[in-house]
Amino acid sequence: MIVKLEQDLSRNEIEILIKYATMNKDVKRITAMLQSINTRIKCRLDNSDKLVNTSDIYYFESVDKRTFVYCEQSVYRTESRIYQLAEDLAHLGFVQINKACVLNLNVLDYIKPLLNSRMEATLKNGERLYITRKYLDNIKQALQEGSNL
Repeated sequence: MIVKLEQDLSRNEIEILIKYATMNKDVKRITAMLQSINTRIKCRLDNSDKLVNTSDIYYFESVDKRTFVYCEQSVYRTESRIYQLAEDLAHLGFVQINKACVLNLNVLDYIKPLLNSRMEATLKNGERLYITRKYLDNIKQALQEGSNL
């Protein structure tokens, strides 16, 4: 891969051009990563609003009808619902792994099987989440699509 940077003082916005011979998993991953930088979720922390880049989000979790946004060091709250986030962010690598949790596959370190057809996802920060039997197909399909891109 060749990366070229060019300063153009006449531009107001950043322009990114990706040239490729064939569309493959690397091109799709780079595109998704770039899109995730510009995709933000409105969150709340200590009575103040903040826009959080989806690339910084590890997972979303619903607890007592509240949705929390987990980043590497911080936890925020959002008004969005889990099912909405799963649908809206699927193209950026987010997948629902249990009834109350949507995981960012870009921060997934590894998965190991557990008893009762469940799995445990370990994230890059060492945190562990459970993938329930009902959502195994979701994550298997998302991982398969990622490897076949």
